[in-house]
Parts: sequence; structure tokens; C-alpha cells
Amino acid sequence: MGVFENPSFCLSGFCLFMHKHDLVYLTEDASHDAAIEHINEEAFGPGRHTRAAARIREQGPHDLSLSFICADDGETIASVRMTPVMAGDVPGHLLGPLAVRPSHKNRGIGRELVRIAVEAAKRNGSEAVILVGDPPYYGPLGFEKVAYNALTFPGPVDPGRVLVVPLGEDVHGRLKGTIGWRK
Repeated sequence: MGVFENPSFCLSGFCLFMHKHDLVYLTEDASHDAAIEHINEEAFGPGRHTRAAARIREQGPHDLSLSFICADDGETIASVRMTPVMAGDVPGHLLGPLAVRPSHKNRGIGRELVRIAVEAAKRNGSEAVILVGDPPYYGPLGFEKVAYNALTFPGPVDPGRVLVVPLGEDVHGRLKGTIGWRK
């Protein structure tokens, strides 16, 4: 076994220990619920249920086929959920919550989950992926700002943080009105 194939090696009395991470991205299923709840609690705290996006999620279930987790050696360490919504005249999906365990942050796991979820929504015929989030983080992932106050949420939201990946025709022009859960 070569030096770089061995999980640890020593050179001149200095030892380097490397841990191989086996990250796997999977479609969410019911067995992930407890771990996802823990990750979201850890990331967003008890106030997470009062946010406007959470109120939309309370209106109906998220789409398991478009929601994903990341596991490291079998442990669920990150997740993203997609909830079907009607946003004005646009049938789309609300992305979130997106959360990664602190031990695994800044490794690109969240970005990869977003990429996987957006691609899955596109293949599923969604016309838009919408979220409330930080433009500097989500902008490089293809998200654009929605017109100021174009969408009415079931609670207060900073209009400058409402973002969309348009996947259909004239999405920005049709994102006007109420956003809520759809079957």
C-alpha cells in the first residue's frame, strides 16, 4: 500500500492521520426524519417554526422524491427539503430548510445538496425553485432575486432575500401574488 493509500503514515517521526470520508447523497426517506429534525434544530434553533417559509411547509408535506440527505459513514449529516408550491402563476418548489452539521460545514455539502435538488426539480417539471436565503451564498448556485414584494408569504419576510432559479418560461413575470403549498 502506498503512502497516500494508507489512512496514516509517519515520516521522520511525524505522523499524519487521514480520515477518509465516505459522503453519500441519497433521496430522503422516513428513516431520516429524526436526524433531519436534529440537524435543523442545531442549525436554526427553536425559532425556526415561526418563519414564513416554515408556515408554507406546515400547509402540506414536502416532496420526498425531491428531498435529499448527505450521509458520512452512515450518519445523516446534512439535508435539503423541497416543498411543492404555487407562487403566483408558477408551479414550483420551495427549497429548504438546507442544513449541514457544524462538523461538516464549509466542505461544499450544502452546495451539492442544492445542485442535486434543483436538478431533480427540473427533471420533475418544476418551473421554479424558490427560497428565502442569503443572496451571496445562493447567487453563485443560480438563484436570482425575485422582484421586490412580488410574492406574498404567510408571514413577514425580507423581500431582498426571496430568490428563485427560473426553470420555465417567463418565470419572473409570473411570480406575482401569493405563495403557498400545492398538491
